Amino acid sequence: MTSRHSTIRRHLIASSALVAALAAPAAALAAEAADDAALSEIVVTASRRSEAARDVPVAVSVISGEKLDAINSSGLDIRFLSARVPSLNVESSFGRTFPRFYIRGLGNPDFDPNAAQPVSVVYDDVALESPMLKSAPIFDVANVQVLRGPQGTLFGRNTPAGVVKIDSVKPGAELNGYGNISWGTYNTVNAEAAIGTQLGGGFSIRASGLLQRRDDWVTNTATTGLADKQLEGYRDLAGRLQLGYTSGDFNALLNVHARDLDGTPRVFRAGIIQKGTNDFTPGFDRKKVALDGLTSQSLSSFGANLRLDYHFDGVGTLYSVTAYEKTNVESTGDIDGGNVYRFPPLGLNIALFDVNTGGRTKPKEFSQELRFQTDDMGGFRAQFGAYYFHQTLDYNEYAYFLNSKTSYQDIIHNNTNENFGLFVSGEYKVNDAFTLRGGLRYSKDNKTDKVSGFTAGFALTPGITLPVTTKTDGDNLSWDLSTTYVVSPNVNFYARVATGYLGPAIQDRVLFGSVPTTAKAQTTLSGEAGIKTENDDKTLRFDLAGYWNRTKNIQLTAVGGTSNSARLLNAAKAVGYGLEAEFAARPTPELELTASTSYNFTEIRDPAVAVGACGSGQCTVLDPLNKAGLAIIDGNDLPQAPRFVGNFTVRYAVPVGSGEVFAFTDWAYRSSVNFFLYEATEFRGKSSFEGGLRVGYKTDKGLEAAVFARNITNQTRIVSGIDFNNLTGMINEPRIIGVQLGGRF
Repeated sequence: MTSRHSTIRRHLIASSALVAALAAPAAALAAEAADDAALSEIVVTASRRSEAARDVPVAVSVISGEKLDAINSSGLDIRFLSARVPSLNVESSFGRTFPRFYIRGLGNPDFDPNAAQPVSVVYDDVALESPMLKSAPIFDVANVQVLRGPQGTLFGRNTPAGVVKIDSVKPGAELNGYGNISWGTYNTVNAEAAIGTQLGGGFSIRASGLLQRRDDWVTNTATTGLADKQLEGYRDLAGRLQLGYTSGDFNALLNVHARDLDGTPRVFRAGIIQKGTNDFTPGFDRKKVALDGLTSQSLSSFGANLRLDYHFDGVGTLYSVTAYEKTNVESTGDIDGGNVYRFPPLGLNIALFDVNTGGRTKPKEFSQELRFQTDDMGGFRAQFGAYYFHQTLDYNEYAYFLNSKTSYQDIIHNNTNENFGLFVSGEYKVNDAFTLRGGLRYSKDNKTDKVSGFTAGFALTPGITLPVTTKTDGDNLSWDLSTTYVVSPNVNFYARVATGYLGPAIQDRVLFGSVPTTAKAQTTLSGEAGIKTENDDKTLRFDLAGYWNRTKNIQLTAVGGTSNSARLLNAAKAVGYGLEAEFAARPTPELELTASTSYNFTEIRDPAVAVGACGSGQCTVLDPLNKAGLAIIDGNDLPQAPRFVGNFTVRYAVPVGSGEVFAFTDWAYRSSVNFFLYEATEFRGKSSFEGGLRVGYKTDKGLEAAVFARNITNQTRIVSGIDFNNLTGMINEPRIIGVQLGGRF
């Protein structure tokens, strides 16, 4: 423990030094800064109203503008948000089709399509339940807001960790648009464009599209089997059409969008971890693998939503959001990650036996929200409404023998998930300095799961007869209470207490020793306080927040082991606490600096919970074992919960001709993480520190040309693992160097 505490102290000192090093020169120069050096005002919709970020009693971060363009320039999917704001981590074992989000350490590493996630993604005011819908690409957006801590009143259940809120650019009053294309290593292309205009008669329109592609850049050296010889390429195409209408106090906006992806699944790399360490096995080459199983992945999705609002003069505004989303995902991969089979399964490309699995997943989601937002009534404002959500989730599990394209099983899952909610939120401005806010939400959940189909006799768990049906239901009353105190026109202090609710869950695996299990709802209690500041010239901004949370009956999934089984369970509780800081400065019109950092402590607290560890004794388990040989996880970090996250950006520009020459660099740090519930030397991912750079010329008319690099140091890290019979892992994205052209009008 001494070593870990020493590491924590070093990270805290480094994080503090990062903010202090940037803040010191910025503060010294800020007093002399010109008016045109002011930072842009940050407006958020964390409270479902447009407000200045400093006035909202929530820890919220915003990514927009050049930073958003830069970190998304290499064609990465939504995972590019990871570590770009405090306390946020994003990873995937499905590649571009199944991101998993973690805020303040709370998340769910389960890869099952019906896994419940405690971080909600809200895209254009529509809450997306399925992780495969959450993979929607980010393009032509005004900003991405990350709300940390429970958001259970205004954004519904399944938000005990927080919300990632994405808002598209809406049709405007004038003709405007942009085009942007980049080309880089491995023929990586990131191209997006949008155009919007008025149509007359109160109508407006905006059309936008995205193309991301990359050549296969990983060579499969296996000479037998069915896996593709080249892997890790993709072609991802998405589009959005918005039609707006305004007439007096009435507004309507229709949003229709679609996506089509063709690529390869996540490449699982057998034996890349050297036993007894978390280092790469000698001979590892990120551009080579040896797989013999089928490899395919595709996704097609469609969605539409209709947003209506009508303002009643002197009373308030009634809002309606109706949405429908569906997607069809096929993914088949060689999860043992190798092509050589022997015991012990140690060494590069070596497994115990071949495992090739796949599936087709088809979630469909309908939601309807009605919300009334009052006008200001003598310092009092309120919102109240109702919400309905219905999901059908159908998916098929396939499995293949070595060198066979015919599945020996078709396990069919038919799930329904229904939620109904009522909510109310109020705000009262006691005086010019003191504001109180509070809210309540009642949620009711019902889930039904049916498993049918067939499989080879050895695969079905003994004692299970198909079909089997599992049901669960639950309800909860979530609440929040917060206060904001204006110390001065530039300094706000806030405090907030809130609860969050993750609905009851069903895990419906029926193979290799797994049986359908349920977990009761988990509830989170969180308290936080912070300060949000800026100077008189608005050239320096600094926010600091501290929090504590406790999650009762936390839902955990123990996955893997010798049989590659999985078990859904509740632990008594998990606790967390931490600090989050954000800083921005523009000491001169030419120089802009940003930095943020967070420290997040998480701990599982349940001495009775134990889980199976790695199969065939292939890893070095650090936890004590019970009499059954299971690892006792009491006191462990939550999985994929880094203690430290930090990032910074620097932009410097020099006027040249009718434009400017600029340089923009961004860097993100994540400390080490446990991949699973138990602790093992091999499955402790090393810290990562990745950066990017853009250098170019931008004209006053909005034309831009630049060169860029992502993962500029070409750092290679194991970012997640497969807990099976061998030391299989997955790695981060490669270095991409390229050129970028763009323009706005």
